[in-house]
Amino acid sequence: MNRSKSLVAALVLSAGLVACAPVVGVHGFQAVDVKPADIAVGTDTKETVLARLGSPSATSVFEDDSVWYYISQTTRKYTFNRAFIAQRNVTEITFDGAGNVAGVRTLGLEDGQEVAMNRNETPTRGRELTIIEQLLGNVGRGQLPRTDEDVPGQRRPD
Repeated sequence: MNRSKSLVAALVLSAGLVACAPVVGVHGFQAVDVKPADIAVGTDTKETVLARLGSPSATSVFEDDSVWYYISQTTRKYTFNRAFIAQRNVTEITFDGAGNVAGVRTLGLEDGQEVAMNRNETPTRGRELTIIEQLLGNVGRGQLPRTDEDVPGQRRPD
């Protein structure tokens, strides 16, 4: 009897420990053979970067496709908690006018900046109705159902 109690206690303890394991999610660019940091400045071109790494996660908006971004992110979520970002890598590859790699820069989670959101609301004009006004406001706006005599040609001949 004592042995079965210890076995049940061990099973409950192991089930509790398994429940504490995080759920890991990997999103974005995932390097297979070549890492973005392995791109050589001056020797690689847009074509070789595209062949080695594939298409970028994002491209520059203001520099006419001269900056490519490869973005990856790892999140972790414990049982009932919100998911949090454990790791983020952003590799920025800059090209010169001829299409050669001019620079490679790798940014991490610590390089990011927190953006403060403005919680103010834009006021709207109009009247706020109470529940009674909303319920009684629609009375009389709709039409009553028509009878067969009101709609000519819709009645079946008997």
